[in-house]
Amino acid sequence: MSLELRAITKRFGSVVANDTISLSVGPGEIHGLLGENGAGKSTLVKILSGFITRDHGEIELDGTKLHLLSPNEAVANGIGILHQEPLVFLPFSVVDNFLIGSPKEYGHAEAYEALSRISEQFGFDLNPDVSASNLSIGERQQLEIARLLWLGARVLILDEPTTAISSTQREKLFATIRDLAGDGMSVIFVSHKLEEVQELCDRVTILREGKIAASVDLPSPVEYLVSKMFGTGVLPQTRRAKVNGSSLLELVNASASEQPGQIIDANLAVTRGQVIGLAGLEGAGQRTLLRAMAGFVPFTEGSFRVQSAEISELDYLDRLGLGFYYLPADRQREGLVNGLSITEHVALSVTDQSKVIDWNVARSEAARRIDKFSIKGTVESTPESLSGGNQQRLLLALMPEAPLLLLMEHPTRGLDIESATWVWSYLLTLSESGTSIIFSSSDLEELTTYSDQIAIFFSGRIIDQVDASEATVEELGLLIGGVRQR
Repeated sequence: MSLELRAITKRFGSVVANDTISLSVGPGEIHGLLGENGAGKSTLVKILSGFITRDHGEIELDGTKLHLLSPNEAVANGIGILHQEPLVFLPFSVVDNFLIGSPKEYGHAEAYEALSRISEQFGFDLNPDVSASNLSIGERQQLEIARLLWLGARVLILDEPTTAISSTQREKLFATIRDLAGDGMSVIFVSHKLEEVQELCDRVTILREGKIAASVDLPSPVEYLVSKMFGTGVLPQTRRAKVNGSSLLELVNASASEQPGQIIDANLAVTRGQVIGLAGLEGAGQRTLLRAMAGFVPFTEGSFRVQSAEISELDYLDRLGLGFYYLPADRQREGLVNGLSITEHVALSVTDQSKVIDWNVARSEAARRIDKFSIKGTVESTPESLSGGNQQRLLLALMPEAPLLLLMEHPTRGLDIESATWVWSYLLTLSESGTSIIFSSSDLEELTTYSDQIAIFFSGRIIDQVDASEATVEELGLLIGGVRQR
């Protein structure tokens, strides 16, 4: 089978998101799609998977021209997409999720047999009777891949699939992708991570500002790929110098619990301006620790002191008043409000809500922050109209200028190299001015590059703390898997 895209064009008002894009993917080929946030990747895969319609151009699969008006039509024609967040109905069982979209004549008996067969073929460990809410992100991806295969997918699009999974789950996903390609499936792998595209793909198409900047066989020099993505050379990353500030906060034998995570007897000391990275598999306790320190989850045991004052009983608003600030991983669902403009977000971010909003002042302040944080949008732009990198810039723009403690989940998840570098440049500037930062990340290179200290979580406990300047990715990989060599 072969997939051909010819002169695909899509406009949103005056913005040309895709400008006469042509590419081909052969049978058994893993084709990478690279580009910075806003380059046109998401628009292209949404067209190909039937979520939006193209303005011009042709899509042809195995010689048949396709006119895709919905995701159902795309799947019916053999094109399936695995989204960054798998489309799984969490209250339903695994087998009921597997049945979604299947022909009406099929029932549970056929679904059990098909799920078992596909799982055995690709090494998936899926219990058909458990609730999908009990699955990890990696297992939800397996379920969605199995469902698409059963529905007859011949082309599989993976949109930033490694954003929310561990390194072990990533290896399993890559093995599955290679097996699918080995069976003749055409695969389109959308990513902003150069090393993943180099490792997995046979060929890559690079988009920049809605156009094809290059189409290259892999492997290829990283410097060349980056220059085509951004028009610049490789962006430098250097390890962070050690910081020795005065004591700021101390967590002693602290425990907290929420669904689906917990921390047990956690001990952590943080100095002014220090950057602490939190490493661990998904659900190991990092998110619970951050939310408990922010005041969203109560500590059930232990002590939490800031400059020797006990604050474990204070809620989020009280800690916000102390200078705490929390940025969640899910920018759109937890951090921003879809439908509200940047101006309205700025107005809401003002701590004194007792006064009537002066909208002229709010618009002027929104414009100032857009300029300062280089957000590609206007004062009337809404979060859903912004790329992931610009959403993260907006979240940072809404933050107080000099917080005492910044708590962050996955600060660069889903961002391209340029956006990620900008985010960390800003964060390190805050750190140098005295802000302490505690962040979680599944990117081990990010942890070793930007942290002063790294706390490793396993099953709700901090099992080790290492100096980031001496830590290696290999050592961290063993530690987060519970293997201690120290």
